[in-house]
Amino acid sequence: MRQLMAGADRLRSAEEDEAVALYAANRLRLVRLAVLLVDDLQTAEDVVQDAFAAFLVRRKGLDDQDKALAYLRTSVVNGARSKLRRRRTARAYVPPREVPRDGTSEGVLLAEEHREVLAAMQQLGARQREVLVLRYWSGLSEAEIADALGISRGAVKSTASRALDALEKIMEVSR
Repeated sequence: MRQLMAGADRLRSAEEDEAVALYAANRLRLVRLAVLLVDDLQTAEDVVQDAFAAFLVRRKGLDDQDKALAYLRTSVVNGARSKLRRRRTARAYVPPREVPRDGTSEGVLLAEEHREVLAAMQQLGARQREVLVLRYWSGLSEAEIADALGISRGAVKSTASRALDALEKIMEVSR
């Protein structure tokens, strides 16, 4: 009986070590993804923590690390959607805070361009924003985006194309 218990403890320890390694290797990437979707670091960290907590409960069927990462990505996107829905009903949108000007004209121009792009992104639909964030900020392939969002690759392509066109028009109008 002792040997059986010791073996179970070693197995549990190995599974926990794998989960800790997965967390350490991917937490920052997933937090960045969530920040771009929810526009708030604390909320993004909560979304990622919730995704990992759900993963630990369901990890038995996900031995492959690529599948585990895809599960986590999908969970982060869905968690971000939920947070945004709750935020929308709880309060009105608060624009991002101003970036302090440090006197360097290049840094000021770059910060202003980033603010303009982020403001324009907020005018896109949720699906378009998600596709652009996953594609251009997270660097995911069309197949990975399709898997994370639960849509076809063709839908990813058309949504990205339409989103870029809409973003370009919004940016032209704002200048």
